[in-house]
Amino acid sequence: MNTNVLAQLISALLLAVAAFFLANPYGFWMPEMTHMVVLAVAVAIFGAFSVFVLMERAGDERENEHRHSAGRAAFLAGGAVLIIGIIIQTLSHTLDPWLVWALLAMVAAKSIARVYSAYNR
Repeated sequence: MNTNVLAQLISALLLAVAAFFLANPYGFWMPEMTHMVVLAVAVAIFGAFSVFVLMERAGDERENEHRHSAGRAAFLAGGAVLIIGIIIQTLSHTLDPWLVWALLAMVAAKSIARVYSAYNR
């Protein structure tokens, strides 16, 4: 397995574990404020590292295609989760505006990237 792929998997796993404990979905622990701040910082650091620092370097067309299909799958999964969250929260009359802003940012970034690549080939 490629070292870069292994680093991405480890980073994603650490991010998932930190996010799980931060979300505390089943209320199985009663964290103090210090624990919550530490977990929020850990999620922010691992999230920023996974998104901005850990870069993929595609070597040939095949690897480039894998990279694009992974990005497409991530975009579709993120969009689906945000849309489901918007629907559920709208039906319960507690819509968090961050869900809407995140979905709009994803769609705007995709649209801008498509226009940019269409005019700069």
